[in-house]
Amino acid sequence: AAAWWVGLHGYGQLAADFIEPFAPVAGPERYIVTPEALSRFYVDGMERHEQVGASWMTREDRANEIADYVAYLDAAIRHLRPEDHDPSICALGFSQGTATASRWAVLGDTAIDRLVLWGGAPAHDLDLSAHADALRAMRLTMVVGTDDPYVTAERREAVRRRLGRHNIPVAVRTFEGGHRLDKDLLQTVIADSAES
Repeated sequence: AAAWWVGLHGYGQLAADFIEPFAPVAGPERYIVTPEALSRFYVDGMERHEQVGASWMTREDRANEIADYVAYLDAAIRHLRPEDHDPSICALGFSQGTATASRWAVLGDTAIDRLVLWGGAPAHDLDLSAHADALRAMRLTMVVGTDDPYVTAERREAVRRRLGRHNIPVAVRTFEGGHRLDKDLLQTVIADSAES
């Protein structure tokens, strides 16, 4: 069956760059979609204005920003998906994109079959008790580099405990490295979906 992977980039990244590691796994039965966050800014400061990145949200007017990006992601998938096509949808969020992906998975209209949180955790303000059934129905995977300064072993364990309190199973995968997508493990994680 066809699967669509929706990759949600991290803070200060752009979709065109973020999609590159996914290229080897794209094919007729596996589409890769990487929407870009709605707010762009110069990531190299006021002096240079050469490097542009995007952000999913800030704390300013946050409830509306969240509602906007959830509606935007739902609309993007509706727009791209042919009416006679019902692929499984797998959301993969990286870094800031993990909070975005977890919110979209439970607040949006798109049925998410698999949720991969890479270098991050479910949004801290998500009410897991309210969304536990939905999260249990998705295959939830957390991927983290062994040297990721943002997701230490302690933080990883805290997320596992938080999910465990609501009986939400999570598979945890690690790789040698820091806060980045690992191409080899990315291919393995995506191939794992096809087999199950």
